Amino acid sequence: MNLPLIVIALILLIIVWFYLDLTLGRKKHRSLFSKRETPILHGDFDIFPHGKGLFADYFHELKMAASHIHILFYIVRDDEFSQQFFDILKAKAKEGVEVRLLVDRVGSYKVRKPAIKELRNAGVQFAFSNRLRPPFLFYSSQVRNHRKISIIDGKIGYLGGFNVGKEYIDQDPKLSPWRDYHLKITGESVPFLQREFFIDWNEYASDNVVVDSRYAPRQPKGTVPHQLVPTEAGRLEDKYFYLIQNAKKSITIGTPYFIPSKKLIHELLRAAKRNIKITIVVPYITDHMLVQEASYRYLRMMLKAGAQVFQYKNGFYHAKSIIIDDHLCDIGTANFDKRSLFLNKEINCYFFDPAFVDRFRDVLHADILDSKPLKLEDLNKPSFFRSVKEGIAGAISFFL
Repeated sequence: MNLPLIVIALILLIIVWFYLDLTLGRKKHRSLFSKRETPILHGDFDIFPHGKGLFADYFHELKMAASHIHILFYIVRDDEFSQQFFDILKAKAKEGVEVRLLVDRVGSYKVRKPAIKELRNAGVQFAFSNRLRPPFLFYSSQVRNHRKISIIDGKIGYLGGFNVGKEYIDQDPKLSPWRDYHLKITGESVPFLQREFFIDWNEYASDNVVVDSRYAPRQPKGTVPHQLVPTEAGRLEDKYFYLIQNAKKSITIGTPYFIPSKKLIHELLRAAKRNIKITIVVPYITDHMLVQEASYRYLRMMLKAGAQVFQYKNGFYHAKSIIIDDHLCDIGTANFDKRSLFLNKEINCYFFDPAFVDRFRDVLHADILDSKPLKLEDLNKPSFFRSVKEGIAGAISFFL
């Protein structure tokens, strides 16, 4: 057998291996994930659309912790702002507060061994989530823990789209100001958030923690009805499909990456045929290669169906939200893309209070005012390089 045939055979073998690894790994993952969601609970919420305001509040609450601090982030950078975060955690651990920090192996790859050693020497318990796991090495390399949650003393929770790094407090010239949505939570669902943290912690850390009333004390009832829903291994697609299918008047989607599955784009198009008003808010600038080009084919479909698309221009739009009619909204960690739908571990909060939906609608409306409408003719202007990038992005959109 000559060399070219050997090379072709090896390439085909690698492609088959990738396909089998991805397919079987996802099937195994889906079989292991048990549906977890709260009943309708009641709590109180602050919404933070700006990083400076969020982290001023967040760092204050961390410094006030008396018992324990449990944190999960997808991204923690290696910069001056991240060092402030680490310094707070180390100081609290030295005071005797139990501090646990769990970060995604890929998203937080910049957290180096010296920083980890300093944290551990100070008493912080540190672990990486989503390490490579045989036998499905390719699949496990693609799964990300995209959740961003914090629990302080079992009484205060945080959940949303912000990570820890200078760009999130408007110190990146290209991406500033950074627009996102993050929730501060008190009330009945904080103990559930605590238990959810330990499900992820126990999967990857060396110790195995049993969650009791010490970690998850019962909390008083708040005023806003809501539900927390963690998802992974494709379960989010089912949730979004249900929301779209049951819309009666309007659907508003805010997302940095609009790359829906075939099932969801078809359901959105059916909703448009039912005369549901559909509004989509996406960034004007991008923070990753090809994600914008991957969205264009879907945005064309939606524009042709009569949807309105707005591109946010006052910085970078990284927010994740859905509003259905006047009675439901979703704020969480999940993007409206295939990676969040099928590969990432996510957690979203669904609100069922018309007053809260109105309150959040005002936040989203302000973002639309800072956006420009995207027209179909804008996407249809001839561009050879854009067409090439769209072709590449379409081929790998599952992993973007």
